[in-house]
Amino acid sequence: MGKVEVVPEKVAWVLLRDGRVLVTRNRGVDVFYFPGGKREPGESDAETLAREIAEELQSRVDTATMVHVGTFETQRDSDGCTEFRMICYTAEHTGPLIASREIAESDWFGYGDRVRVSAVDQMVFDVLHSSGQLP
Repeated sequence: MGKVEVVPEKVAWVLLRDGRVLVTRNRGVDVFYFPGGKREPGESDAETLAREIAEELQSRVDTATMVHVGTFETQRDSDGCTEFRMICYTAEHTGPLIASREIAESDWFGYGDRVRVSAVDQMVFDVLHSSGQLP
């Protein structure tokens, strides 16, 4: 039997306000990303999102309000296999949005800032823009 390749996944939070979306940048990198992160063994998407947002932004996601925005994948050029998968949700939250130590900065981006985010995040920007949520 062939080796099964595990596709890296991220569960991400898409928080929209006034035609802009929240993004974060980790220390040591120039590119911005949607907040969120990798699932721990046995975690659901809701558990992952709640844990990651609490760790990164000191805020509590209301998992009962989560709505799936979409699942976005980048492909490897040579073989067309999935290189990375990001599962995106909107959700209400309570508490502040204060960046933790691992986050260098957070910002609110409009569609014009699309070039400043990762390739997979650009896909989400395009979907939000085409639906009128990110002018």
